[in-house]
Amino acid sequence: MKVAVINCGSSSIKYEVFGLPDLVMLATGLIEKIGSSDGRLSQRKRNADGTFVEQIHSKRLSNHREGFDFMAQVNREDRIIQEDSELFGIGHRVVHGGEVFREPTLINDEVVSAIRRLIPLAPLHNPSNLLGIEITRARFPGIPQVAVFDTAFHQTLPPHAFHYATPYDWYAEHHVRRYGFHGTSHHYVAKEAARYLGKAPESMNLITLHLGNGASATAVRGGLSIDTSMGLTPLEGLVMGTRSGDIDPALHFFIMRETGMSADELEKSLNSQGGLKGICGLNDMREIIDQAGSGNHRANLAIELFCYRIKKYIGAYVAVLDSVDAIVFTGGIGENAPVVRERVCKGLEPLGIAIDAAKNEAALGSVSEIGKEGTLVRVLVVRTDEEREIAQQTIKAIEKAK
Repeated sequence: MKVAVINCGSSSIKYEVFGLPDLVMLATGLIEKIGSSDGRLSQRKRNADGTFVEQIHSKRLSNHREGFDFMAQVNREDRIIQEDSELFGIGHRVVHGGEVFREPTLINDEVVSAIRRLIPLAPLHNPSNLLGIEITRARFPGIPQVAVFDTAFHQTLPPHAFHYATPYDWYAEHHVRRYGFHGTSHHYVAKEAARYLGKAPESMNLITLHLGNGASATAVRGGLSIDTSMGLTPLEGLVMGTRSGDIDPALHFFIMRETGMSADELEKSLNSQGGLKGICGLNDMREIIDQAGSGNHRANLAIELFCYRIKKYIGAYVAVLDSVDAIVFTGGIGENAPVVRERVCKGLEPLGIAIDAAKNEAALGSVSEIGKEGTLVRVLVVRTDEEREIAQQTIKAIEKAK
């Protein structure tokens, strides 16, 4: 039996197929440029000897339905999923579950309707996620399907952490509150960190740092999220690739008055023209680090700003948690940028946080420990695997329903 994981975007479909019972990854693929004449499916397939073969297929894909049909065709031809009966279940990444969904949920008509009602909270993501659900339900009518929500892990935030100090009616009538995102990743690496340290997740306090083009920090107490940096939308919190992160709310009104920019234009600018890109013109941290090494002062400013904001959140979450067992770096930047980890932790020795330079440079594999010997707080680099976490939660939800 197998489990498929689907992450449906506005013009793409990302998927991964796992074999049961050991959750061996059998294939991972990405369909891009849906709606254009040069649609493309790139896939890595596991061979019997554990090696991988990479394949690229091109085809005109007018819509997502054609994309899913193409994916099913390639999977049949490559003997990954030849018959629908091979599927134990299908897990879907859904960005926003609001206050309705606190855990992975078996999909039915009522769940679909509830996800549709949540579209105003995530207008850029939930419609695409929902489209993937509707197409696969029609294509695989007898296969159990599960929605796994990015926001669900953060539904344990206490009211004093998730409320904004705005008129209470905004929350009561319009559901304005902090929700948090990247929950699947934060949940996965928190469990992996506990496993590595030989402790139960329920016995640990962690600060998890998901650092990529999108970035967020989470305070985890006893395996539960109690605070996180993203809010009503993914725009709040840390500096990101193209998102501004925390800013003065009155900045909106000032810029609109000074420039004549509309609300829609301002929202787009803060989401797609801010962050690292806004400071130095680049949003790929690898390129920014190269530019900083060549003396580009704006690239260096972008790195300093990125790391400074993370450091501030670490300090805040140390205060929130009272005691911290480990700091966990993950995500594309967190896993692959030693200079970022070094700058983030520099100066945190009074909090019991310090990294070993050699270990930091050599960090590799699913889990690496980079903290200095004898320091109070362990420092780990954990490779995230959101698709595996979605597969695990899909299996649990289906078995629970049975």
